[in-house]
Amino acid sequence: MKAFTYTLIILAISLFAFACSKPNTETITHNGPAASPSPAASMPDEFAATRAIFKKNCSECHGEDATGGTKTVDGKKLKVPSLRAGHALGHFDEDFIKQITKGGDGMPAFKDKLTPEQINELVHLIRHEFQGK
Repeated sequence: MKAFTYTLIILAISLFAFACSKPNTETITHNGPAASPSPAASMPDEFAATRAIFKKNCSECHGEDATGGTKTVDGKKLKVPSLRAGHALGHFDEDFIKQITKGGDGMPAFKDKLTPEQINELVHLIRHEFQGK
């Protein structure tokens, strides 16, 4: 019986020593403001220039939020498609590039107003900001 008691005492001391030697992994949270700036504040806005291009060339018909709708252009009523939903979600980038460059279906061509790089950036903006891709 004494051997069993000594074994239990040694086991208890060993467990206590092991538990006390383990490093503290407790997470400390602060409720105050963060010490480092937010990622949005420290990262430049990669779409700032392209948003300006969209606003100048596209938002009159598609709307600033790219939802489209019925618009009157040069006395004609046009049903402008949404860039956020519907068939626009299934278009390939090349389809957007062709439509922006050559126009069609009531949309003017932008090949003489925008560079190929600006058109590619517009497609990237549409995919990222309006379609979440």
